[in-house]
Amino acid sequence: MCTNIGAGSSSSLGDCGETGETPTLASETPQMLDDVGALAMEIVESPNLNTAKPPKPNLKRKQRSDVWNHYKVELDANGLKTCQCVYCGHKYLRISSKSGTGNMLRHLDNCPRKKTKDVGEILTESKSKFDPEHFRELLCSAIVVHDLPFRFVEYERIIACFEYLKWDIKLVTRNTMKADILKMYEKEKIVIKSKLGKIPGRLSLTSDCWSSITSDGYISLTCHFIDEDWVLQKFVLNFSLMPSPHTGATLSNKLYSMLCDWGIENKAFSLTLDNAAANDSSVDLLLTQMNLNNSLLCNGEFFHIRCCAHIINLVIQDGLKDINQSVVKVRESVKYVRGSQIRKQKFLECVNKVGLDRKRGLRQDVTTRWNSTFLMLDNALYYKKAFMNFRLSDPNYKLCPSSEEWIKIEKIRGFLSLYYDVSNLFSGSSYPTANLYFRPVVMCYSSLRQSQNSSDEYIKKMAELMLPKFEKYWSDFSMILTIAVVFDPRYKLQFVDFFYKKLYGPNSRQFLLVKEKLFALFEDYCNYYNDKFDLDKNGNSTLSGQNCDFTNADSVAVVEEFNLLDVEFGLSQQKSQLELYMEEKRLDVKSNLDILNYWKGSQYKYPHVACMARDILSIPITTVASESVFSVGGRILDQYRSSLKPSNAEVIICTRDWLFGEKGIDFLFS
Repeated sequence: MCTNIGAGSSSSLGDCGETGETPTLASETPQMLDDVGALAMEIVESPNLNTAKPPKPNLKRKQRSDVWNHYKVELDANGLKTCQCVYCGHKYLRISSKSGTGNMLRHLDNCPRKKTKDVGEILTESKSKFDPEHFRELLCSAIVVHDLPFRFVEYERIIACFEYLKWDIKLVTRNTMKADILKMYEKEKIVIKSKLGKIPGRLSLTSDCWSSITSDGYISLTCHFIDEDWVLQKFVLNFSLMPSPHTGATLSNKLYSMLCDWGIENKAFSLTLDNAAANDSSVDLLLTQMNLNNSLLCNGEFFHIRCCAHIINLVIQDGLKDINQSVVKVRESVKYVRGSQIRKQKFLECVNKVGLDRKRGLRQDVTTRWNSTFLMLDNALYYKKAFMNFRLSDPNYKLCPSSEEWIKIEKIRGFLSLYYDVSNLFSGSSYPTANLYFRPVVMCYSSLRQSQNSSDEYIKKMAELMLPKFEKYWSDFSMILTIAVVFDPRYKLQFVDFFYKKLYGPNSRQFLLVKEKLFALFEDYCNYYNDKFDLDKNGNSTLSGQNCDFTNADSVAVVEEFNLLDVEFGLSQQKSQLELYMEEKRLDVKSNLDILNYWKGSQYKYPHVACMARDILSIPITTVASESVFSVGGRILDQYRSSLKPSNAEVIICTRDWLFGEKGIDFLFS
């Protein structure tokens, strides 16, 4: 067998070689000595002379045990074979080729340096199997999620890597890989289509137009819904080529054809678009088409929703048209510092001198992204002391804002911070945003009205520029998003009443209109879902299909007489589910509420109201992702996606979303 070799064991090994006895090592543990005593010597029995056979040649036996992948056999100074662990260098004495390997295997389980398997070990495991189909699926997933070109599988060094892992691997060509990804797309499309057909509520849609660097137009269609487990879901359904001209008619036809392709033309609740003029006419045509099938609630009154982030962006851009001189100084200061490596180094020295974090860095703004101006001012204020110190060390730097100008910059940053936070809030796609709409929008409106009376002339001027456009779009802000706050049990209809009293006074026409539209929509839901839930016109449970226990005429007359008592006590009109829900005590406004979990628990108590909540809370209030929510520069595909055929671009983008969703890289802005 193989015997553990301790320190100072060379003399013992020499004695063993001379006497032929089992080596006794002073440093061995009792357990190791027992193992040695059990298997140390080969016992050779005397041959039976009557049955003796000619001796077989001493052939070298092949080492088949997996243990030899982790040990190397060497001769020591005395000419004896030793087995050394390739990880930690631990040695064992190999007395015979027939010796056991138990000690060495047990050592591998506890070897301090053998923590993980290397590639060679994985490939030599007898139990590991290579599945070529699974390998191709993994390749498809890698190409989709990492934006790799189809020819990735033909890269010389990639082929070399794969062949090193498995020498006889059969790699596919770029065309085969493209076909595999298309099959994956078709397979996942069937799965998504089946899911959309089984959802318990309606779909909220968003659409947006894109362009490539080759000026090709694209149109995207994304659906949002709350599934049977009350989890918000989102799928990019299409990213399709949209040839010119982008008129209302062509946009409408394209959108309707995509809806029909997915079989969801009768399941839509809303469509969120930006404020392009062509979108207004396209929605009108689309509404006409969909109302022919009576597929929309309230004849589509709540169907069209304008992108709130886009509206806020337009409002802020108006306010920033006339830039204050103090903002100009910050902009030029950032340009000055970043314009030279020497000045950058000097500024970093000033940052270290005043004890600020150098990693935060200076930000340069761009004209098409108003949030970049906010971030530029925010970071400049953080490095205010560094700028003042830099002015003392660089005589050529003459654009440092004065103390009074820094105060102005602080006020401007504070003014913009509300809109920055609101835009970030609206851009979420992994949580419901419809119920979050009303409060921040009203706060923005109230802030603008108050800023008109600001003592700071620049803030006052900004508010005066922004307020007219805000009020212009205020009437366009969708009614359904105001209604959405009613389904937040922390606010309900009282919250709308509270703010409208502040803005318009008590019993305002605006509040009464919201209440009227809310109950009209509820009535439409009752009419639509009554058969499903077996409810009356108020959305309350009925006893239809159950017979009265009284059968004779006298008993029936008594029951009718009792029924008339409702009129006497004023109970002839039952309260609807919606009224009962709104009369229920509100939850604490400060509570950290999971609104979808709340309605999951209330869906049997208020089934019709829960159906409304399911559809309304799934409405996205913006069409854009967080990275482009501040941009007015258009949405442009990168160079790689622009080089793809339109059909291949759609396959890659949609498959990526279906397989990886929010966990993947934000593919539209990576």
